[in-house]
Amino acid sequence: MLVKDIQECSYFTAKDGSILCELLHPLREEREIALHCSIAHARLPRGMNTLPHKLQESAEVYYILEGEGILHVDKKSAEVKPGRAVYVPPGAVQYLENTGNRELSFLCIVDPMWTAAQDRQEPVQA
Repeated sequence: MLVKDIQECSYFTAKDGSILCELLHPLREEREIALHCSIAHARLPRGMNTLPHKLQESAEVYYILEGEGILHVDKKSAEVKPGRAVYVPPGAVQYLENTGNRELSFLCIVDPMWTAAQDRQEPVQA
């Protein structure tokens, strides 16, 4: 068993502009874990949006904990709010807007695990 506490997690500003902490990542744990996905907690301040990007080989699930926003995936958009999960397929251009009046808090589950090499920033396409 491996137990991680979000209160002990170190946050940093990710390439997409979100404030992120890696809760579980198979390559960054003290011991080997039999997990193929990575799980991160992310925050997006009120009125902000992440930069458009795509994960070449991995799918991603956003699970919204707090706040409201709009998740853009390729040419489609969906409202997000607490309790909502959104699947983003590999290679899809994605970005998230915080449209609420408070911080947007969410989990990012990436399978296979996130790597910097496959995370590419993309221009916004009209």
